[in-house]
Parts: sequence; structure tokens; C-alpha cells
Amino acid sequence: MESDGELQPFPEVKEILSEAEERFDRGRRTVGLFLGPLVLLALYFTPMPGLSHQAHALAAILGGVVTYWVTEPIPIPITAVLGAVLCVLLGVAPVATAFAPFADPTVFLFLGSFILAEAMMAHGLDRRFAFSILSISWVGNSTARILLVYGGTAAFVSMWISNTATTAMMFPIGLGIIHAVADMIKAQTGKDADPMKLRFGTGMMLMAAYAASVGGIGTPVGSPPNLIGIALIEKSVGIKIPFFQWMLISVPMLVVMFGVLATLMYFLHKPEVGRVQGGSEYVKREAAKLGKWTAGQRNALIAFGVAVVLWVIPGFLAVLFGTDSPQAKAYNGAVPESAAALIAASLLFVLPVDWKRREFTITWRQVTRIDWGTLLLFGGGLSLGKLMFDTKLAEAIGTGLLGLTGATEVWAMTFAAIVISILISEATSNTASANMAVPVMIALAVAAGTNPLPPALGATLGASWGFMLPVSTPPNAIVYGSGMVPITKMIRAGIVFDLCGAVLIWVGLRVMLPLMGLA
Repeated sequence: MESDGELQPFPEVKEILSEAEERFDRGRRTVGLFLGPLVLLALYFTPMPGLSHQAHALAAILGGVVTYWVTEPIPIPITAVLGAVLCVLLGVAPVATAFAPFADPTVFLFLGSFILAEAMMAHGLDRRFAFSILSISWVGNSTARILLVYGGTAAFVSMWISNTATTAMMFPIGLGIIHAVADMIKAQTGKDADPMKLRFGTGMMLMAAYAASVGGIGTPVGSPPNLIGIALIEKSVGIKIPFFQWMLISVPMLVVMFGVLATLMYFLHKPEVGRVQGGSEYVKREAAKLGKWTAGQRNALIAFGVAVVLWVIPGFLAVLFGTDSPQAKAYNGAVPESAAALIAASLLFVLPVDWKRREFTITWRQVTRIDWGTLLLFGGGLSLGKLMFDTKLAEAIGTGLLGLTGATEVWAMTFAAIVISILISEATSNTASANMAVPVMIALAVAAGTNPLPPALGATLGASWGFMLPVSTPPNAIVYGSGMVPITKMIRAGIVFDLCGAVLIWVGLRVMLPLMGLA
């Protein structure tokens, strides 16, 4: 929000770990620090007949990188950069080849969307969206409707800004609603209602984290794995999935997934009361505190709207004239998605909030707060993924897995890809999970002679599905830090939703891809 022309930083929500969890985390990092180089050296000096020197060296590098991604002795983005550097040092590829993916157009799509999201958060546009939705009269004082709309708000916002930022935004809103509900329960029953122990509180906190992760699949920019999968599919398979087409595939899946999530959250953490007086009043009171629309909020909305329009125009052109029409090709060549994102982001630097003082919607100092680490991780992952195909290591891995599993049918592979990606995402970041799983699944499908798109998309979407543990995703860690989510309840809800997600993603792809002519 604005104060004397200065944008205020978005509040940081820190993860809270118990002493036992801190000891385990420290031990994991310490072991990983030494285990990574040992894995790399062991693989490097282990004979691998049939592989070229470059493929053998890359396999060793991947072993060390994956070990570091799982144990996190150093920041995950730095591990990705280190992987590209090692590829140069060990002769896998020349420096220009290894580092080129860090300037991939998709990296700039990320950059533009991150700048837009930072402006929305800095000016409070995201909170205005959230409270506007929660203020809908239909919500009223029903705890079930509050839970439903709260989660729906998180899912919608997360389609456009990061899952972590969405959860951080919804977290204090949820805490306020929970405390208001606790006060109203006390007033109605005359008994103390500890907000820290309410089933409703647990459900609200888990809903914030899970709905943000579910909403992230809705657009290519909603979550890093989406863009990673799209980029790897285009580079290795030659199939481009435009922004609009991704939404046609994913939004129907998102709606069904959110319906299942809302049902699970309600029945696993059934609110203590069905209706509570004062809940809607609290939301309206907080919404009123936002005051009138500011110049910064209007400008951020304009820039965001420009980005969305530029992103979806190719879809409309494809519907009107056909995907291969001259109109669609001309537009895609002139305004690719990465350029559209940067056009919209650039508007933030020229749309003024105070012309007399020459103050604009965003400054470079605020832009430095975006998640540069994700950009590095994305570039490093693309570099390793591309080199896996260039050296034919991916082909060797795919052939080996094909021999072990015997899987040859595309939809069986797709289900396996989803499950494997979900399991990996429980142990490491969703971005690292996508970087690991997607190239392997593409290679497996190519080795089997089947369509690689469904398994690749299964691995991409499965990477966003880590719900069992606080360390699985930053949204999980944020709500776990509230103290309202016992670890046993997170594991219980996470297992159920992981299983539901695996089935829903598979069914969604099985239905939507044939309808879109992609399978």
C-alpha cells in the first residue's frame, strides 16, 4: 500500500519449526553437503557402457545436483547454476550452450509476471481482490461458505501470482476470520473457544495452502512447474502449448479439483458451528480499511489487464482463423508471451502515481524483491534438461526405465508420471521436481514410441501436488507456522488429497487432451 508515495513491502511470514524438526533439517543439510560430491564422484568413476563421455559426465552431475536439491545444503537456485557450471568444467557442453537457457524466452515470461505480481502486492491490489470476493453477500455468516469462498479466492489469485505469495496474503486474512469466529462462538455458547484448537481454524489454514497450490495450475504463469513443462515440451517434442490453450485444459480440471478440496476440508475439519454472527461484518470492516482505490492500484490493474489480453489474443485468433492461420502466426511472431509480459511490466515504470514528484507505479528497488532465485533455478533446469537430450542421456534413461517397467501404453505411463512427480515434490521443491521428472517422462514415452505429451503434462501437474508435509511446499510451511495445523492433520489431509489429485489429474488429461486434439 502507499504511504507518502512510498510502497510498503509485503509482510513476510516465517516458517516455525520445532526443536526436533530443526535438528532433523540441520542433519539433512549437513549430510547432503558431503553426500552430493560423493554421489557425483561415484557416478563419474563408475563405468557406464553405451554412454558417451558427455552423457556419462552429465549423469554424474545430475546425481550430485538431485542430491543437493533434495537435501538443500546450499540454496536450490545456486545448485541449478552449479549444475550448468559443472557441465562446462567436465566437458559436457561449451559455455555458450550450457548458459544459453538462462536467457530462454520463458525466463523473461517469468520475469514480467513476477514484476506484475510485485506491483499488485506492493499496492495492495491483491488484498482488495481478496476482500472484495469475501465480502459477497451470499457468503453471509455460514462457516461452510466462508471456507469455500476463502479457498476460491486463494485459488483465483494464485492463477496470477505465486502460490507462496498468495498464501502469505491469505494467511493474515484467515487468522482474522478465525479469531472473529472464535469470539462469536464464545459469545453464542458462553464457553472459551481457543482459536489455536478450532477444527475450523485447521481447515482454514490448510485451505489457504492447498487452494493456492491448486490454483497455480490454472495458467502458465501460476506456478513455475507449468512454464518448465511447457518449455521442455516445446524444445524436446516440438509441441507449443499457448497460454489460452493451457487454460482450456487446466481450468476445468482446477474447478473439479477445488470442488473436491473444499469437500475434503469441510468434512475432515468440520466447523464447530454452522453459522456464526460477525464473520461477514469482520470481512466488510477489513475491506473498508482499504479505503478508496489508489493510483497505484489502478495502474497495476491496467498493466495486469494488458498482460492478460495480450496472452489470450492468440487463443481467440486460433479459434477464429485456425492455429496455423497467417493471422495467428503473425501475432505469435510479433507478440510472443514473453514479450507480452515485459510490455505489461514496462507500463508499471511509466504509469505515474504522482506526476509532480515523478513517481511511478513501481521502482527498480521494488523489482529487486522479486524471486530472482526461481529465474536461476528455471534457467539451470532448462540447461540440464536440454543437455539430457543433446547427449542422449534422456534416451538412455527412458530406454532403461522402459525395460524395467515394461510400460508401453501412454495412459499407464501418464499415471506413473503423475505419481512419481507427486512423490518427488513431497521431498523437494515443485520447481526442482518438474526439472527432474519431465525430461525423464518425455524420454520414457519416446523410447516406448508413444505420444510424450500426456506423460510430460502429468509430470508437470504432479509437481504442484505436494501436500503431506510442511517442507513439501512453502505454502504448507507458512500455514504450519500458525500453530493451528498439527502435523498429523496435515499428513492425513495431504495423503487423501495427494491420492485424489493423482486420479483427478489423470482423468482430467484423459478427457481434455483428446478434446483439444493433443492425444
